[in-house]
Amino acid sequence: MEINNVFLGLIALAVLVLVGFIVYFLYELKRTLFSLIQCVETIENSVKATTEELQITLKSVEKVSNGVGMVTSDAKEFSESVREIGKSVKRVSKAVGMVTTMSVPHLSEVRAGVKAGLGYFIKNMFAKQTKSLKEVTHGTA
Repeated sequence: MEINNVFLGLIALAVLVLVGFIVYFLYELKRTLFSLIQCVETIENSVKATTEELQITLKSVEKVSNGVGMVTSDAKEFSESVREIGKSVKRVSKAVGMVTTMSVPHLSEVRAGVKAGLGYFIKNMFAKQTKSLKEVTHGTA
């Protein structure tokens, strides 16, 4: 009968170890899921903010493209501007796609890069249009 007690003791010990492991595993799983939920919420908030900024920027680009059509009658320059806007929209679309797949530390870098790129594009477009307008009004074209 002593051997039966030893086996029962070993089985009880194994069950206790298994229960302890399962409790620890569930605790760690809970912590991991909580971290994952916080990370997803942070990414979602960042993507929303970035998307809102990109929509505002796209509206600005659209206004600039409308102004380009009024300022110049040069079809070649107008088509080049539209092509540049198309490339910018394509880059913005790619940026939005990248933002949705990136981790939280990269979101601010992408937002700053897109903002700087579009700012540069708009600044150069205004410079071209101002030059064209001066040429048209002064008759140097």
